[in-house]
Amino acid sequence: MAAIKRKADQGSTPSKKEKGAQSDRSAKRRKSDVEQPSAAKPKPESAAPPKPSVFKDEEKSFPRGGASVLTPLEHKQIQIKANQDVLFEQTGGKRTGGDDGFSDMGSDDGDKSAPKPKKRPVKKGTKSSGDGETEDFIRVEGLSYKKLSPGTIILGQVIQITHQDIVLALPNNLVGYVPLTAVSDKLNERLEKLLKEEGSDKEDGSDDEAFEDVELQDMFSVGQYLRACITATSDDSARARKRLELSIDPKLVNKGLTKRRIPVNSMIQASVVSNEDHGLVMDLGLDDAKLKGFLPKGELGPQVQHAKVQEGAVFMCLVTGLNSDGRIVKLSADHTKAGNLTKGNTLTEAPTIDVFLPGTAVDLLIADTTSSTITGKILGLIDATADAYHCGATEKGGDVSQKYKIGSKVKARVLFTCPDSEPRKVGVSLLEHVVALTTRMSGKPKERKPPVELLPVSTIIESAKVLKVAPAQGAFFDLGVRDVVGFAHISRLADDKVDVLSDTAGAFKLDSKHRARIIGYNALDGLFQLSLEQKVLDQPFLRIEDIKAGEVVKGKVHKLIADKNGATAVLVHLAEGITGLVPEMHLADVRLQHPERKFREGVPVTARVLYTEPARHQIQLTLKKSLVNSDVKPWTNYTMLSEGVSGPGIIVNVRRNGATVRFYGDVKAWLPVAEMSEAFIEDATRHFTNGQVVNVRVISVDAEERQLLVSCKDPAAIDTNKEAAFNALHPGGIVKGTVVEKTDETATLDLGHGVKGILRIGHLTDGSEKKDISTMKKIRVGGTLDDLVVLTKHGKSRTATVSNKPSLRKDAQASKLAISIEHLQAGETVNGFVRGILPDKVFVELGNGISGMLFKSRLPEEMLLAPNFGLRKDQSVTARVSHVDALKGFFWLSMKSDTDEDEADSTKTAATAGEALIDPVDPTLMSTGDIKFGTLATVRIRSVKDTQVNVELAENVQGRISVAEMFDSWDSIPDKKRPTAHLQMNDKMQARVLGRHDARNHRFLPITHRSNNKTPTYEMTAATDKIKTEADVLSLDKIAPGSSHVAFVNNIADRYVWVNISANVRGRIDFFDLTDDLEQLAAVEQNFPVGSALRVRVKAVDVAAGRLDLTAASTVTGKTLTIQDLKVGYVLPARVTKLHDASIVVQINEKIAAPIFLEQLADDYDKAKPSEFKVGDVLRVCVIDIDIPNKKLGLSARPSRVLSSSLPVKDPEITDRTELKVHQVVRGFIKHVADNGVYVRIGPNVQAYVRVSHLSDEYIKEWKSAFHVDQLVTGKIISNKEDMRNPQMSLKTSVVQGDYTEPIEFGDLVVGQIVTAKVRHVEDFGVFLVVDNSNNVSGLCHVSQLADTAVDKDKVKEMYKKDDVVKAKVVKIDPKARKVNFSLKYSQVKGDEEDEDMEDASDVEMDDDAESEDGGVELNDDVDMRSVKSAESDQDEELADADEPEDESEDDAPKAAAQGLSTFGFDWTGATLDFDEQKGAPESDSDDGAPKKKKKSKKATIKEDRTGDLDAYGPQSVADYERLLLGQPNSAEMWVRYMVFQRELNEIEKARQIARRALATINPREEKEKLDVWTALLHLENDFAGDDAMEQVFKEACQHNDAREIHERMIKIYISSGKIDKADTLYQSMMKIKSFTPDPQFWLSYASFLMDVLTPTSPTRARALLQRATQSVASREHRYLTQKFAALEFKSPNGDAERGRTIFEGLVDTWSKKGDIWDMYVALEQSHGSAENVRDLFERMSKIGKSKRIATVFKKWVEWESSVGNKKGVEKVKALEEQWREKKAGKVDDE
Repeated sequence: MAAIKRKADQGSTPSKKEKGAQSDRSAKRRKSDVEQPSAAKPKPESAAPPKPSVFKDEEKSFPRGGASVLTPLEHKQIQIKANQDVLFEQTGGKRTGGDDGFSDMGSDDGDKSAPKPKKRPVKKGTKSSGDGETEDFIRVEGLSYKKLSPGTIILGQVIQITHQDIVLALPNNLVGYVPLTAVSDKLNERLEKLLKEEGSDKEDGSDDEAFEDVELQDMFSVGQYLRACITATSDDSARARKRLELSIDPKLVNKGLTKRRIPVNSMIQASVVSNEDHGLVMDLGLDDAKLKGFLPKGELGPQVQHAKVQEGAVFMCLVTGLNSDGRIVKLSADHTKAGNLTKGNTLTEAPTIDVFLPGTAVDLLIADTTSSTITGKILGLIDATADAYHCGATEKGGDVSQKYKIGSKVKARVLFTCPDSEPRKVGVSLLEHVVALTTRMSGKPKERKPPVELLPVSTIIESAKVLKVAPAQGAFFDLGVRDVVGFAHISRLADDKVDVLSDTAGAFKLDSKHRARIIGYNALDGLFQLSLEQKVLDQPFLRIEDIKAGEVVKGKVHKLIADKNGATAVLVHLAEGITGLVPEMHLADVRLQHPERKFREGVPVTARVLYTEPARHQIQLTLKKSLVNSDVKPWTNYTMLSEGVSGPGIIVNVRRNGATVRFYGDVKAWLPVAEMSEAFIEDATRHFTNGQVVNVRVISVDAEERQLLVSCKDPAAIDTNKEAAFNALHPGGIVKGTVVEKTDETATLDLGHGVKGILRIGHLTDGSEKKDISTMKKIRVGGTLDDLVVLTKHGKSRTATVSNKPSLRKDAQASKLAISIEHLQAGETVNGFVRGILPDKVFVELGNGISGMLFKSRLPEEMLLAPNFGLRKDQSVTARVSHVDALKGFFWLSMKSDTDEDEADSTKTAATAGEALIDPVDPTLMSTGDIKFGTLATVRIRSVKDTQVNVELAENVQGRISVAEMFDSWDSIPDKKRPTAHLQMNDKMQARVLGRHDARNHRFLPITHRSNNKTPTYEMTAATDKIKTEADVLSLDKIAPGSSHVAFVNNIADRYVWVNISANVRGRIDFFDLTDDLEQLAAVEQNFPVGSALRVRVKAVDVAAGRLDLTAASTVTGKTLTIQDLKVGYVLPARVTKLHDASIVVQINEKIAAPIFLEQLADDYDKAKPSEFKVGDVLRVCVIDIDIPNKKLGLSARPSRVLSSSLPVKDPEITDRTELKVHQVVRGFIKHVADNGVYVRIGPNVQAYVRVSHLSDEYIKEWKSAFHVDQLVTGKIISNKEDMRNPQMSLKTSVVQGDYTEPIEFGDLVVGQIVTAKVRHVEDFGVFLVVDNSNNVSGLCHVSQLADTAVDKDKVKEMYKKDDVVKAKVVKIDPKARKVNFSLKYSQVKGDEEDEDMEDASDVEMDDDAESEDGGVELNDDVDMRSVKSAESDQDEELADADEPEDESEDDAPKAAAQGLSTFGFDWTGATLDFDEQKGAPESDSDDGAPKKKKKSKKATIKEDRTGDLDAYGPQSVADYERLLLGQPNSAEMWVRYMVFQRELNEIEKARQIARRALATINPREEKEKLDVWTALLHLENDFAGDDAMEQVFKEACQHNDAREIHERMIKIYISSGKIDKADTLYQSMMKIKSFTPDPQFWLSYASFLMDVLTPTSPTRARALLQRATQSVASREHRYLTQKFAALEFKSPNGDAERGRTIFEGLVDTWSKKGDIWDMYVALEQSHGSAENVRDLFERMSKIGKSKRIATVFKKWVEWESSVGNKKGVEKVKALEEQWREKKAGKVDDE
């Protein structure tokens, strides 16, 4: 009899009951129990609270008293549902089941609709209608990218570790990334601490150490299991769109756990707080901060070394128990123990369901199975599911329902949580390697390896057999390896769509074999990802890792680009998604002049791979034929090389002494200059170039050290005789040579067979320098020198160093010349020569390069007084060997005689009995003989000094205690500035004897030192416990760099502070190393008084020189830096060393000094005065430029650079001329005064040129005397064109303080341009015009172009007079002749089409003569327009509006109208006004100018009444506008056009006055008219006024008009003028006005602005507005507002359509019956989404709503399918509609 099953009732009633019994029954049928669930369920039903199961171990089968375990209500429910099941079986209806477990396998599209469920007969043994309770189906869902949501906790396995993040393999072929900052709080603290300590002047070594300190590779290992929490599932950038951001922080992944809810055997994630001797203290991330974990070092596992575990590392641990007081949780991180579930280690109790976190091992009670899924319960508390990936269904195509029986218990491990499910459930894994927390292995039992080692990614499987088919999802394949199978998603099975995927039919039925390629592997799933697509199989490479250095590849030219240095480079397409770069030097063996001709797009090329960097996604190729066609095996690693092998390489860096040669991969070699050629090469840079291919031969190779030495010499060309002659030479031998070359310092000799010998001038004699020079003069080229001594041989250059010194020759002939240290003996006298001289010792060289030290103390007294001890380099020396250490390889010499040595030794006698002590302080001491090293005695203080305490042991015996010997530690010093202030005279104290104190030389002497004084002063220490023996006395050789000490200031010198760290050890501290606070260095004596205590670290120790360098600063300063170590941005202390008029010179250290020029001294040039600095001042400097080849350094002392970038800067730095804008006012210093003007330095590399005409508004006769170098001047940039050598600047006060318009140049004119000009000269054939505000640009307006009607030549001079102002149109330009022709025709100047109604009937056509004389007439030389003298204009020109279009011709009229800013119907340009918009040329004189001209005319003329021209041509003068405004005082259009007229004449102030007149004149009721005038005024002020004036006008406009309207118009004005930042600021201010914020349109407008207009765009800010808007907008508007924000994501080019879909999904889920939401959603998908998304939406819409609504949906669906041309889609939709209508009709019949 089948087991009786009873599951928790997890169903829920439908959201709304259907009418009628039939519909009620059908709704319940969907809930009835079927043994085999169907493929998918459209939507999971909400579940009721779980009820106890009959499988639960804790329940009793037969309760006491015979009572049922069911409640009466449950009995009633069972009876009702059983009746329904009977009815269901009688009607034979269909019903839906659960998931098949494959819905999410290998695809991110797991939420697509599943295939229709198939009907399946009920198995035997299913319960009948009355023998049990029906059960609800628990849907088994795998993971997919779309289903994951932030907050989901998941188990992952580390597969890769980089510097920035940890890559985790997640279930169901997903991958997640853990950033460096999402590991643990402790690691974040370490990072923040490192960032604070890492100053800008930190050395490279310390940077590397700090970087290694937080190396993730040292904290985690590949294969490690970790629990992670999803923090983000999307990214703004398209490239990282499907990136899962994770966190392994214990605070996030241990959610739900508390102190009382941590059962034994649960898994908890913890981070290392501290590493102790016996284990690790762990942070559990719980709310109770006092609760800590302890991980014993024996529980770390075999792969983790306890000593190397760093703070901040994270482990997933097994809870093994709590200590007695419950404050410490005992943990184990040994996954081999935790994964061994045979010993228990599974969760047996659960206080709450929150303890079922991923990674926890559980016993799963199986409640239901299908062929590919398992569902069950854990401890009867929570549902658990295992999908096809993790239940074992993918292994060998097995049926898990046969393997696992219902009611049995299996071991499983929790994989992930489902935070959104109700009731709660978790995903589990039954896979062996996951349960055991190991890595899946493959192969034979004794040869098991990771699967990717057996089948690497990109491997092609020739015969992959189908094991299992997941309908509509994909297929599983046997790949020929044990325990691991492969899965190919349905989209990867073929290039085309797979219509049929079945295990019994089609191309992919069971046991069919196919050719497949591995495209990936998931370590957690233990599953390969496959592709059967032909395009993937044919692809040569899938990853960059597949491409090996040195490999020959084929590709096609993708495109030519310019690299970061501006050089040409070629991108070569190698495979899909893989592109290689060919640098310019590798395009060919020779330099190409025109690479674009050879490498056109699509051209096939053959290349060789130089190297690959998969981490940076880089491949570098070479197209050099000499490399591509080379038959030599590429040199890709050092181990494959041996001496003598030859191959090609590329020279990448040529130096004077050699070159670096690069091969393939990271193999590099050094090519010395001596090995470049058989001939002598002095400078390699003259003969070799970068990029050159050379054939080299390996001379030596060291694979471990990665060192390689190569040669270009031909081994066959080596002279065997020369080689034999060189080998015959030996140090100490006698040879002869012929002089072949001679210089003042050396002579080069031929020692035979071409072997060269070098004879230095110092080796000619044993005598004086003069004798050496005299002997060198006697040597002649070609002469022979005999009896030369070979000193050293040089193997690389095949040369030898020889000597002609008689002393060395004598020793060599007698075989006494020392050539090795082993042959030397103490006491032996040797002959040698000086190799080097130091202040305290001399290096003496013997034969074969060995040298010994001759200390200063071993020199005779007379030599000590002479400079350099009276020695010079190469001078002969005879000395006695005093000490030899053959093991360490050194020996010492002495030049003192034996008698001197004996006298010195005789002074060393034993200590005498000593002198008796008079009234000793310590009664135990009776005489000086009792005072020995370490003697502890009581002493009395005689006096207290800053640096010492003078004491007495008796009346006749004195002592001294240095302040450095007073204290045991830093904390014991009571007063750091006056450490000895607490001591009083006559106090007694305990002290220990250290030695003797030499009061004359102020130095420490040993206790055994003999002195002339019978009663010496003893050196003592108060730190009695610190020194017990003589070995405890601190000396210089015991001090290690980096060690810390307490030091006391002894004295202060010019650059150093001398300190004592003990009585006998003194060191120095550079001023820069005294403190981090440079301000204290201004008064070193006050801040660091003598005797004060300092904490110091050792920087360098030189025992031989007796030098100790210390530092008291917490950061490393520039003391040890070189110019190569510096980087731009470093802030360092420096000392002023020199002062100049234009700069100061500062010194950073002994090696680095640089000037600081005036513009870098201060942010305010008024304060940039070198005289205010003093030599010796210490200040902060910032590195702004480094030129290593020229050894130049740029420094700045600006406070904004060295203190804070937020400090006010009056004179900003100008580093490039592109930063300069025309009209910008800048200050600078004069660099040079030339004849043609002044050059002003306004930046390090930026100079501006000031013409003489722009030096001053006043005339200065001797202008050079008014300007001098380094003078501070203020000017305005008037031109900054790229073709100019320097930007041009004006120093005129009128230009600097006023407006300035850049003069129009000849090249600025274009045909069709309308300009304002002035008549320069009038002739019968035309008028010469000079363009206003131009650089003397003039041209001719021919008589035929003067008016629309023909003009008589005699009347030209009557019509125009000199200096008349006109508007003219450029009709022709001749650049070669530099000629311009203008037209004054009104029809061309006015910019609008002719008013045909106003044409005068009397107008006649032009004469033929006039027509022939067009605007391009060639003038005679005597009337050339360039010969006409320019009339200088005294008035200052106003700044022209750069945004206003200059060309207003008929052809461009629509364009011109569109260029202005249209604000609510108002156009600033006046193009859309109803009034006639002709713009006539403005008259420069008043209206009575014409009559005056006619009075001067001798001919009688007829006066014309031109009043009618106002109607025909519109107003052309001030009088015309005034006349029209008298009749239309309320016309805003006329007022605005009047303002435009004045604006075009650059009369900005008059335009403002007109606007104010308009506002005062227009009737107050005409609000619209006034608003237009205010808008025009705002336009005007925005273009020409400052910020303060603009703000004032804006506030005034808001007071007189609707404030919201003015704000919106102002924003549009800002946008049109390019002032985007001001528009953004105005929007932000509007957010604070409560009357604006309730309007949704305001928020939508601001969001559109942030998304599309702001530069750069800020989608993040735009999205954040939605939450802010919902706080201000009425709740009834929230849906509308959310819809619009979601639509913005679709419509904006910077939006994220996926985010928009997410918002709409939330809307339709909340308001599922609102059709307008669905309509907007589908409309946006139609215009911006994919066809599949549209169809999915239509299908969902067709199931929701009333019948009329559904019919409309089907109609729209059909129309859309037709519009996209999908005939099959139309048929499908009509079929669905027919099914819906039949179903609807069936329901009506049933009712």
